[in-house]
Order: sequence, then C-alpha cells, then structure tokens
Amino acid sequence: MATEHDFPHLLREAALRVTRPRVAVLAAVHAHPHADTDTIIGAVRRELPDVSHQTVYDSLHTLTGTGLVRRIQPAGSVARYESRVDDNHHHVVCRSCGAIADVDCAVGHTPCLTASDDHGFMVDEAEVVYWGTCPACTTAALIQ
Repeated sequence: MATEHDFPHLLREAALRVTRPRVAVLAAVHAHPHADTDTIIGAVRRELPDVSHQTVYDSLHTLTGTGLVRRIQPAGSVARYESRVDDNHHHVVCRSCGAIADVDCAVGHTPCLTASDDHGFMVDEAEVVYWGTCPACTTAALIQ
C-alpha cells in the first residue's frame, strides 16, 4: 500500500505535475476507501482549507484518467473512488446503509464472467457487484 511519501512519485510516474491538491486528493482516496466526492472534499479541506470543489473534481478526473484512482458507481449510488487499482476486483454493497467492501475475483469455474456472445467485442473486464446486508445492518435489524 502506498504511503503519503509515495504520492509525489506516483504522480510523476503517471507523467502528472505534482501539486498540493493532487497529493491531498490521492492521500484522501487512500485514507478513505470507497469514499464519495463530499467525503474526499472534506478530507482534502482539512489539509488545504481553501481548495475549491472544482479543483478536487478536476484532480479526481485526472487521477482516474491516469489509473491512479478507480471510480466506481454501484446502481443507485453516487460515484465513489478507491485506490485499489492494480487488480480486477469486485464489490459488495449493503442495500440498507450503502457500505461497500472489496471482494476478490471468484476462483475456479466462473461461467457468469464469460460472455456467452461477446458480439465481436474484445472483453477486458467483467464488473460484478454483490448486493446484500452488511453485518451492522443485519445486527440492527435483529435487535429491533
């Protein structure tokens, strides 16, 4: 996992100029997995109080475009961002509170991840979202 000292290096490797907002946004995404834009803006503003919403949006767009950050948007949810970009993994989403967790790819025979007819596309990724109820919401429902 990258540390705050790695962020300028990661930006340079992606041929990006190192700016304080980009470093702060990258740090916020690493510190808050699956965070929405408002959460990232709040985290960045704790470090850079005068940063604008647009600067954070622009930084997220740039970081996503270079592959340093991954944008996900489960159905019915706002866009969220994560720093786990070096593999093809999936997510599990709580139907009650919206919590999101990473799920490693299925192992063994996975027929649902192979298109029965790819219509000539060169498929390079399958997106899977598992839906359910997180442990906290399940426990809360049992207590009521």
